[in-house]
Amino acid sequence: MIKRILTVGGYTLLSRATGFLRDIMLAAILGAGPVADAFFIAFRLPNHFRAIFAEGAFNAAFIPAYARIRTQSGPQAAKLFGDRIFTLLITTQAALLALALVFTPRVIEVLAPGFSHDPQQFALAVTLTRITFPYLLLITLVTLWGGILNAMHRFAAAAAAPILLNVAMMATLASAAFFGGASYAAAWGVLISGILQAALVGGDTLRAGAFTTLRALRLDADVRRFFTALVPATIGSAGTQLALFADTIIASLLATGAISALYYADRIDQLPIGVIGIAVGTVLLPEMTHKIAAGDDPGARSAQNRAIEFALLLAIPCIVAFLVVPDVIMRGLFLRGRFTAADAHAAALTLMAYTVGLVPFVLIRSIAAPFLARGDTLTPMKAALIGTAVNIVCKVLLMGALAQVGLALATSIGAWINFILVLLLAARAGHFASDAALRSSLLRLLAAGVVLAIVLIFAAPAVAAMTSSWPKFRNESELLILALVGFLVYGCLVLALFGRRWLFVMRSRAQNSPGASAGEFEGVSAPPAGPDELLNG
Repeated sequence: MIKRILTVGGYTLLSRATGFLRDIMLAAILGAGPVADAFFIAFRLPNHFRAIFAEGAFNAAFIPAYARIRTQSGPQAAKLFGDRIFTLLITTQAALLALALVFTPRVIEVLAPGFSHDPQQFALAVTLTRITFPYLLLITLVTLWGGILNAMHRFAAAAAAPILLNVAMMATLASAAFFGGASYAAAWGVLISGILQAALVGGDTLRAGAFTTLRALRLDADVRRFFTALVPATIGSAGTQLALFADTIIASLLATGAISALYYADRIDQLPIGVIGIAVGTVLLPEMTHKIAAGDDPGARSAQNRAIEFALLLAIPCIVAFLVVPDVIMRGLFLRGRFTAADAHAAALTLMAYTVGLVPFVLIRSIAAPFLARGDTLTPMKAALIGTAVNIVCKVLLMGALAQVGLALATSIGAWINFILVLLLAARAGHFASDAALRSSLLRLLAAGVVLAIVLIFAAPAVAAMTSSWPKFRNESELLILALVGFLVYGCLVLALFGRRWLFVMRSRAQNSPGASAGEFEGVSAPPAGPDELLNG
């Protein structure tokens, strides 16, 4: 399981790295003014709908269903199920696309009411949204095919696909003159990336023998069970996206640059969420589904505990850095071109507020996995809606005094409410129980984080003084030096607290998997069925 997490996490890390390069280009070319705000509205809109109808709800309902059908009834039954869901998705998304293109001005009026005071910015947002919105149809198909591949324990193509978004946008930004301006170039890059991602993931699905085709949609038992899981998952995802819609609406009413500050801070915050939280959840869900279907509840709980340990091991240094040196991060990454020191400081404060909720953001998929693996999307939905309600109330209360920082802080508060509720419900249902290894690891990781924070607090001023007279690349050098210091300190702390054994856990598990059964999925070796201890030095 850990090897698969590293596969997904590695591609996601490469995606985030290319994403940072893309954002550096966006910051330098678009800055954080009205044109940038118009583009980010156009970029957010299809992503909101994608999160509601595709990645968020769809994966939660589809992957466990497809994995269960493939395990219990065989590949042909799973293929029939996938074809019927493909038919449903492509027809509904085509209808949504047609409506969105017709009513784009009305949608922008609702999402960004502040733009109505600037006709040019409003018109630009409408045009850019019409360019980017077809991306939703393409990425929905990518999500379907990626879900099929994940259920078959094939993770590479779906994890690598987002890299193409960044590469395409950088290519179009570099040739902005051919698109009539940088904002148009960025929007066309989004659409082109959707075509490339669909080709990559669809091609891997074809090679796996699981490519989908149009079928008559029949509400058989499997499809009905899928809808039973999909509806609450969609409501839960819609609640989360409602909070993000609220961010967009409120930020459009704040000072110019608020939307951009939220965007850049969220991009940094999404690094550990994507590389760690989503990667762990992506692998853990089919892993737990298989173990639960096989009656191995203890093995499923052990896999969950080990996944939480691994996620926190990687997340702790990010949390510390985002809280202690956020200004250094923003200046080092984005301070150039039209992105000013004031923009960097605003984004840094916003990043700190987002980081308050980074632990629940990273762990929520792992905590909700046992519900989703059992086909229960209703329980996580209830927790998500309560968290969303708290989130929105806090946004209204905090926006006046703290502007976009208050919006980010409200997001973190809502995330904690959601996480705590899911954790309590999972424990009460017997789906989650921490073992001795997890409790011991939590204490040691907390100690490592505290020591790392102290080191960075004292190191940051010294590094700033050392680089203050450098004529070039001062901000970049300051960030790089602190990153190296943090890496060395945290690595030594982990070695001291856990010993060297954890470095060889993945290799030893691959070589000594007791009880693993061959042929768990076609072409994939099965994970170990027994406890898979990680970091228990």
